[in-house]
Amino acid sequence: MEQRLNYSKVAPDAMKAMNALERAVKGSDIEPALQELVKLRASQINGCAYCVDMHTKDARIKGETEQRLYALSVWEKTPFYTERERAALLWTETLTLVSETHVPDDVYNEVRQHFSEKELVDLTLAIVLINGWNRFAVSFRDVPGSYEPEPLTAATTS
Repeated sequence: MEQRLNYSKVAPDAMKAMNALERAVKGSDIEPALQELVKLRASQINGCAYCVDMHTKDARIKGETEQRLYALSVWEKTPFYTERERAALLWTETLTLVSETHVPDDVYNEVRQHFSEKELVDLTLAIVLINGWNRFAVSFRDVPGSYEPEPLTAATTS
């Protein structure tokens, strides 16, 4: 597999905007480990091999277990996730497949039980962002395996 083009070099201002959104998500009230599960699940749905590789690595660094990573694609059929995580994953799938789901009221009402209004906006932004990154990586064929995560430090855990 070979990358089609380096979109970061071709459109640096667009990538600055994407990275600003990334900083907003990272600074949100959504737990970093939950952010990784959401990013990984959306990337699985979108078939983004680069992002699956990236977010699996990042999730491990943030303490995610192998069992939960392996079971993420079948999260509804396992007991490994909290109710809050299940709600986030349901929201992730519903928004990632928005052209099919149209975000029904019952899903919104279920998810709203587990997230404040601000948290739901933050979670939605995280999902919007990963879907955007997936579209860049899939379209331009980012090469999986090339991502190297930064080590977890005290500065990155707060």
